[in-house]
Formats: sequence, C-alpha cells, structure tokens
Amino acid sequence: MPAATPSSRQKLRVAVTRRLPEAVETRMSELFDVVLRDDDRKLSQDEIVALMHGVDVLVPTVTDQISANMLARAGERLKLIANFGAGVDHIDVMSARQRGVLVSNTPGVVTEDTADMTLALILAVTRRIPEGLAEMQAGRWQGWSPTAHLGGRVGGRRLGILGMGRIGQAVARRANAFGMQVHYHNRKRLRPEIEDELQATWWESLDQMLARMDIVSVNAPHTPSTFHLLNARRLKLMKPTAVIVNTSRGEVIDENALTRMLRAGEIAGAGLDVFEHGHEINPRLRELPNVVLLPHMGSATVEGRAEMGEKVIINIKTFADGHRPPDLVVPSML
Repeated sequence: MPAATPSSRQKLRVAVTRRLPEAVETRMSELFDVVLRDDDRKLSQDEIVALMHGVDVLVPTVTDQISANMLARAGERLKLIANFGAGVDHIDVMSARQRGVLVSNTPGVVTEDTADMTLALILAVTRRIPEGLAEMQAGRWQGWSPTAHLGGRVGGRRLGILGMGRIGQAVARRANAFGMQVHYHNRKRLRPEIEDELQATWWESLDQMLARMDIVSVNAPHTPSTFHLLNARRLKLMKPTAVIVNTSRGEVIDENALTRMLRAGEIAGAGLDVFEHGHEINPRLRELPNVVLLPHMGSATVEGRAEMGEKVIINIKTFADGHRPPDLVVPSML
C-alpha cells in the first residue's frame, strides 16, 4: 500500500511540468486540484523542486531530470511521481522510494508508434528519401535518370535488433512484412514460441551479431549497463555498408564515435530520433548527407499522447483511492 494520501474529501494536489494534450489537462482538472503550465518552457531544477514542495503528485516528462538532491529538497508532501512516458532513466527511482515517494510510468502505449518510426527511418536512410526531398524542395530536379538517387532494397537484408522488448518485437513484425531477416540480441532470450512467431534468430554475442548485420536497430533502454553499449570498439565491428537506427535512448550509442565513423565512411548511414545529449546535437552530425535526424518524434502521435495521459490519470486516481498504481516502477525493474 502507498503512503497515506489526503482525505477522500480533498482532491489531490497535482503539478504538471510541461503542457499536455488539452483533453488530458481537462480531465486532470476535473479529477484533481491540478497546477498546469501556461507555456511549454522546460523548467529548471529549482523550479521543479518548488513545484514538488506544494503538491502530492508530480507529473514530469523525459525532459525533467529528477535527482536524489532534488528529492532531498522536495519536502514531505510529495508522495507520487506519475511520469508522462515509459522511460524513467531521468528519475532517481531508488532515492524516491527511499524517501517514501512512489514512481509510476506509462508502458506499452508508445510501442506501435515507435516501431513505425523505426521502419520509417530504415526506409529513409536506405532509400535516401531526405536527399530526394531536399532536391525537390530546392527545385534542382532535372528529371528521371537511371543512375540517380540509388539506394538499397530492404527486402532480404539482415536486421539486428538490440533490445527485444515490446518495441523490439513490434519492429521485428514490421521487418518480417518487408521481407527482412530478423536477428536480435537481448539480455534474456525470448521463449521459443515467440522466436518462431517473429522468425527471429537470437545472438548471445552482441559483437558477433553486429559484425554480420546490414541494419542495426537500437531499441534498448538507457541504464548503467547500456550506457555507450555501442562504443567505438563495437561500432567498428559493423560492416562499412551497414546502417544504424536509434529510436530508444541516445546514451546507448557513443555519438562522437558514430559521427567520426559516418564521416569516414566506415558506416554507411544512420537514422537517429534520439541523441546522447538531448537536443544538443553534434554539429558535425547535422552536416552529413547519409544521416537522417528527427526531433524525438518516435512516440509523437495524437493517439499515443492521449493514451499516455490516460495512463497517468489512472495511476494517480488509483493512488488517490489508496491502492498501488498499476504502472508502479520498482528499482528491481530497472
């Protein structure tokens, strides 16, 4: 059971750190005493601490780093951090639990949207779609040519998926539909029936898988064990004709090493929706024609954001009723 909450006659005081979809904010206002944002500016750590002081529940997003130091300054009222998003690597969950603060998230709702974006990036890089788009928008196209804009066929290529959770499996299903050969490396091997369904081959050795793939899709969370999992040594194992796509967390890849190898032609291309240092992207990466960069759009659908909001509300409402939030995050899950 969670720590004691205010009387059922008193609405929970809830603070939101960023603007959320209007329907989500409206429903929150009906159910809780909610502090909403007038703008969508990212709050400073001191501003987040000030918010935590006066509320029972904080609703942060991936842009809000919540450290042990911040939690120590949060006061005694805060009892739940109901994260708007599935990833919680920006929250010190262990410190929160030690201070009697529960943490919940919104798993599952971004699976299909992120898998769609992964396939979109694979196609964009291998078929050189952004280059063609730029040529058309600049008015430079002189007509069809048999040797112009030659990309590569995705059918028959080996796709290596790093991280075979919900999103990795959704990527595998899409890859099968495109005629790709699915391979994967995961902390734990999938059950045989799931491997059969996904037509997926497991590699115990990440190094061996990387050396044999045509395309690598990163779908692993950011944890201490996955930070720079794809470091310079491992990136050098990839074939010079290979493509890498990342729609999970930027910290999994050594971005500087990847940039050097892309510039040197040691990796053929990359499609990145996330970056190691948030929105601060290596400027040399932006210059490369063989790289497709997106502003963390993997989960950006109207439907996905609405479902995330619904999960946040259910977690808070369940907590308010004196029960464990259904999407409670515990340190052993990380």
